[in-house]
Amino acid sequence: MKFSVFQISRKGGREKNEDRMGYCYTKDSGLFLLADGMGGHPEGEIAAQIALQVISTRFQQEAKPEIKDIEDFFSTAILAAHRQILRYAAEKGLSDTPRTTLVAVIVQGGMAHWVHCGDSRLYFVRRGELLARTRDHSYLEMRKASKQPTTPEAVNRNVLYTCLGSPTKPVFEITGPLPLQQGDRILLCSDGLWGSLDDADIVHHLGNKPVSTAAPDLAERALIKAGASSDNVTIIALEWETPDISEATRGSVSTNAIDDGVFASTVQTGWLDSGGDDLDDAEIERSIAEIKDAIRRTAARSKS
Repeated sequence: MKFSVFQISRKGGREKNEDRMGYCYTKDSGLFLLADGMGGHPEGEIAAQIALQVISTRFQQEAKPEIKDIEDFFSTAILAAHRQILRYAAEKGLSDTPRTTLVAVIVQGGMAHWVHCGDSRLYFVRRGELLARTRDHSYLEMRKASKQPTTPEAVNRNVLYTCLGSPTKPVFEITGPLPLQQGDRILLCSDGLWGSLDDADIVHHLGNKPVSTAAPDLAERALIKAGASSDNVTIIALEWETPDISEATRGSVSTNAIDDGVFASTVQTGWLDSGGDDLDDAEIERSIAEIKDAIRRTAARSKS
């Protein structure tokens, strides 16, 4: 596999950042995921972190080096994350449960498969055109589908009917496989992005700029447009089969030379202690450098 990836998370006007994102991969499979801890409930950042850690851990266990049944993986991993959030709430004696949305994509075998629960979105862009987008699990989207009134007075776009961590079993949708072509872009984002920018703006920037430029530009535009009331804005974007990919290309990953047993991950584990402030470019670059260094060490051991 060859791809370029860029991830960014900004706190915006909120007291803390409850979004989480990351990616992990083996020689033949990559998992990219994003969770948005829900305000109005306790410890949304914990719910988001648990979701990422549970799903990425299961990916490490099952991608040997590919996921055999992606639909089954998504189903079992999401329910495992949901149960772990409920277990955390019970162990802490919380009067309400932490909750989070989730969107994730697996790329392997030249195909993309994704799953979402709630209103964190995936955008799939090819040659500057929107090929696919997830539909939010909100009452607003439900009314649109049934052609009922959709004015702000009729229903709040932020009211969801499902998420991870709620007392009821989460509803989620699995999509794919969709064949990938060179240059395809996939963007995962929290509602802090699409709540400020419309789809046309997101697609324009994603389709006409490298992901390392498009992602931070979109985050900045969303923050500026929302102003002091901005929500957390989190984005992870990838370009498939980036031409002339090399170690010098920012955010580039090539798994062609690594062993079957290599697993790499940027899923953050230290945010729970840091309070979840903005992730800057330096932190992301350090994560990428650590992954590349681990791959080089593994390759060197295999040759010795």
